[in-house]
Amino acid sequence: MTAQLSDTSAPPAALPGCATVARMLGASPAGTAADMRCWLLIEQPGPWPADALENVLDEAFPAERRELLENLRRSHGLRPLLIRRPGKHRRDPDRPRSVYVGGGEPGNRWLERLEIRDLGELAELDLEAVAEGMGGLGTRVDGPLFLVCTHGTKDMCCAVLGRPLASTLNTNHPGRAWEVSHVGGDRWAGNLLVVPDGFLHGQLNPAEAALVAKSALRGQVEPERLRGRTSARTAWTQFAEIALRRQLDLSGLDDVLAVQEEPLLESDARVVTVRGGEDFYAVTVRRRSATPRGDSRCAGLIQPAGYVTEEITKL
Repeated sequence: MTAQLSDTSAPPAALPGCATVARMLGASPAGTAADMRCWLLIEQPGPWPADALENVLDEAFPAERRELLENLRRSHGLRPLLIRRPGKHRRDPDRPRSVYVGGGEPGNRWLERLEIRDLGELAELDLEAVAEGMGGLGTRVDGPLFLVCTHGTKDMCCAVLGRPLASTLNTNHPGRAWEVSHVGGDRWAGNLLVVPDGFLHGQLNPAEAALVAKSALRGQVEPERLRGRTSARTAWTQFAEIALRRQLDLSGLDDVLAVQEEPLLESDARVVTVRGGEDFYAVTVRRRSATPRGDSRCAGLIQPAGYVTEEITKL
């Protein structure tokens, strides 16, 4: 793709998508992962309209259970998502749907698989058990799974940049790769969520996604293009952990974990205390302002912005 960034107008088809422009402008995805501490992954073959997830949840859960799911999403980070097999978007009525439940909290990562014939069977699923990380709801799955956002009706960048990732990962790791509905952050496509590890990566091309998968299969995290640990409570924490990973070259899932976060008075910065290996560090993180560019539909067209590390001090 080529960009036309002059004052001369160009047909919409000639312009690159928000994700391509964000990477061209040097925008970093670090510190942008959505809150996802546990998951409900529902196989839904076929095309996905923009409201596909909402439609499936409305069909699967009666009103009171739907409300419970929303409450658990806010309180426990229980994230429902749709999944489908790469390149196979037709519904086979003779094959049951796969449903995965799991959690990505450090010290309690787990993943289980269920099979259902009808979405209504999910009404009996113990959502509280999923949110509390109890498990025992299905057959244990030895992860990781690689979930690539391809939800093009949410944002075309996700489809254009995500499908090649899903195809590559499916070829390299059959049975582990799935397309997934919107995970947030269109401007960071291609987006790859690794479960149950709980790390979200962005701005990936197929070769970079292959490296992420290779690291994940070794129980490690690839820090480049890492958006953050999805069980981290804030963007500041996510960014601080990534900064320390890169400085200390630590790749284990739990080699780097934030333990405390404090704002600096009269400053748009915070000090995050992070355990790195056997030691603790104070990571000072400042937020930079973002200047919108482009139209409202492609809000990802921004100048480089986000967070910056001001100081890392060993405690």
